[in-house]
Amino acid sequence: MRPDGVLGPDAMPTASLPMYDLPELRGAHTALWAGIARHLREAGVPEVPAALCMERSAGGAWADPDLLLSQCCGADLTGAYAGRLHVVATPRYGAPGCAGGSYRSLVVVAESALVESLEDVRGRVAAINHPQSHSGMNALRALIAPLNRDGRFFSAVEVSGSHSASLAMVASGDANVAAIDCVTHALLARHRPAALAGTRVLCRTAPAPAPPYVTRADTDDTLVLRLRAALRAVCADPKLSAAREQLLLDGVETLAPSAYRRIPAFARLAARHGYGTLR
Repeated sequence: MRPDGVLGPDAMPTASLPMYDLPELRGAHTALWAGIARHLREAGVPEVPAALCMERSAGGAWADPDLLLSQCCGADLTGAYAGRLHVVATPRYGAPGCAGGSYRSLVVVAESALVESLEDVRGRVAAINHPQSHSGMNALRALIAPLNRDGRFFSAVEVSGSHSASLAMVASGDANVAAIDCVTHALLARHRPAALAGTRVLCRTAPAPAPPYVTRADTDDTLVLRLRAALRAVCADPKLSAAREQLLLDGVETLAPSAYRRIPAFARLAARHGYGTLR
């Protein structure tokens, strides 16, 4: 996409909503995108993807020079993709741990574990979904940082690959603790309750801005406004109430550009405690 927001002659725009893409939610995401696309066309946007790109990796979508709309982790926005993505809007989720445009992580342990505080998991094994995840790693690191001794708290940190896999590791005893995005936790509770079996919530991390809807950094300001208006419209569309309810989506907010600086602030807090690496 050129800086004026117009696609090149051979380019096709792309869209994805990968952050909470449980198989059980494919229909809801498809319906939500159909609504967004309709509002964009009505607003005069000439090239709108007919469907979401669901099979492509999230990183591949975010790096696409013809990206129209996606959703990313705040850690990706301020980290690996800093300067490459532009925030369109921040979702408001109706999940325990969310307030306005913010969310938290829920620190989970085994349901039967004799654990009453974070101190009780010292020297145990932590599971994280990804080393660059805010909800699975960054938020947990900031929470643990004041408790570390000589830069260490856990005996090991295992990468599971997803929040649901982290939950499975805790339930099976392969890990003792994990931080789970509260929206993911609530969606699993509703659509896949067995995924939470054998686990319980110990505590919560500090809040941070929820994973934002984004477009390419060089997207024209007029198109950004049209994308934002389309998101607001689908969040008010009574025909999409069932899809929004399945996704726990209550609306969208426009946060100050500085809001996502909160994400790297978690890392700086940990560093001040000499705990730059979760371990």
